[in-house]
Amino acid sequence: MFFLCCMKERTQELLNKLNDLKKNTLINIMKIQFIFLSNHLDTLIAKMPINSKMFQPFGFLHGGATIILAESVGSSISFINIMNERKNNFNVFSIEISTNHIRSIKIKKGILFAKAKIFHKGNILHFIQVYVSDEKENIISFCKLTNIIIPKK
Repeated sequence: MFFLCCMKERTQELLNKLNDLKKNTLINIMKIQFIFLSNHLDTLIAKMPINSKMFQPFGFLHGGATIILAESVGSSISFINIMNERKNNFNVFSIEISTNHIRSIKIKKGILFAKAKIFHKGNILHFIQVYVSDEKENIISFCKLTNIIIPKK
């Protein structure tokens, strides 16, 4: 019981840290909020409100807005794992993202959710899968992200 309590406190602390780091960043401009981190630190969920500025001229949600959400949550889960391992002298960079847009969105309001899961965590590369969905849990996009972990200079 004590272990679960400590893990829950630690994950909440890490989640708070992520939300504090977003100030003065694109993550903040897009109003992305990190809302869940699993105890094993292998799953991170974020949400982003949809607004009319995120749409392409044809009236559909711009794919770039979806990719911003996916890359933000995907790189942040690598960052959380590096930070948890006390590797403060390393940076995380996304070096590749592949996205399949499954469903288009035409509504001008709502919330997108991104669920990132690490499916490979090496010393240098992390492979992440991200599902972006709407409030009804319809899959909007599926993304695969590769992050590189490199020493700070």
